[in-house]
Amino acid sequence: MPKQPFLSSSRLSLGLVTAIAAVMAACSKGEPPQEPVRSVKVMAVGVDSYQSSYEFAGEVRPRVESRLGFRVAGKIMRRQAELGQRVKAGQVLAQLDPQDYQLAADAARAQVAAATTNRDLAAADFKRYAVLKDQNFISGAELERRETTLKAAQAQLDQAKAQLSSQGNQAGYATLLADVSGVVTAIEAEPGQVVTAGMPVVRIAQDGPRDVVFSVPEDKVGAIKPGTGVTVRVWADSNSVMEGKVREVAASADPATRTYPVKVSLDTAAAPPLGATVYVSPKALSQAGAPVIKLPTSALRREGQGSAVWVLDKATMTVKSQPVQIATADGNDAVISGGLQPGMLVVSAGVHVLSPGQKVAIYQERGAPGVVATQPQLVQPIGGAAARPAAPAASK
Repeated sequence: MPKQPFLSSSRLSLGLVTAIAAVMAACSKGEPPQEPVRSVKVMAVGVDSYQSSYEFAGEVRPRVESRLGFRVAGKIMRRQAELGQRVKAGQVLAQLDPQDYQLAADAARAQVAAATTNRDLAAADFKRYAVLKDQNFISGAELERRETTLKAAQAQLDQAKAQLSSQGNQAGYATLLADVSGVVTAIEAEPGQVVTAGMPVVRIAQDGPRDVVFSVPEDKVGAIKPGTGVTVRVWADSNSVMEGKVREVAASADPATRTYPVKVSLDTAAAPPLGATVYVSPKALSQAGAPVIKLPTSALRREGQGSAVWVLDKATMTVKSQPVQIATADGNDAVISGGLQPGMLVVSAGVHVLSPGQKVAIYQERGAPGVVATQPQLVQPIGGAAARPAAPAASK
């Protein structure tokens, strides 16, 4: 019986210690879980060759294109020419109502007949008075008056003949003829329409040399000179590639587009159809083969107002952000003009889930070789300064 108080106090103390330990265990924080090591794909920065070149869209046009119209005014009665039709020199293209011109020609013809009669009468009088003068029946002055009358009648006849010729030409001008062989590229007037003299009715692309016309911006036109070569690729047939030469460079910019039209001469036999769309690559602007640093677009990310990539530190296996400058695009790759050196290891995939200083592991597919750093070289990227050579990073 005297031992019961001792046992009770011992049990109470043990329970109190257990409760305090449980409360402290509940209040204490566990260690934070370690951030998982992410696997990333990396690539070694090296020197590559530029593959793309400047390419401009152009159109095949005739060297000479004529806008034909009537030389007299009138109402179009018929139009024989159709769009896309091939015509020959002398072929009838359209006709005006010739009635008025035919009536004018008939009137001129009647005037010629009247003037001829007057001339013949004056000639007969002059001949008769000349005989009388020889017989001294009339004075010399009277004969001179008859001679003057004959000359006036002859002048009136000449004038009537010239008027008849002019009216005959006017009647002939009522028929529009093709003066060259070629293809009808536009119809600018229809039957029933009243046209003025000289108004274009039909446009004809003359047979002969063909040009490719394209436009270049102001900062590129200085490099293109007449006589320089270009490569022309037909849009409808990518396998159809031909060579041409710059024939003409516009002296002033187009007021609407602010670009400079350039004309390239093509071989007539191999020229694409008129109006065909082509792609023109001036050799003067080509930078193919130039040494550059290129990265896939999957390696780039937005940082602030510029672009950046993740660079892998092989010593600590952590990544850090590296700002880069992009000069242009080459196919699906970006041409880097600054911020990288050959030999650096850049994360090429999974860039949006990384943070500065994060530990990573290099992902390798089964059977894929390890990352090999490209031997650094002195490179002049397009649009930027030369990148400095650096020691290649050791592959893991």
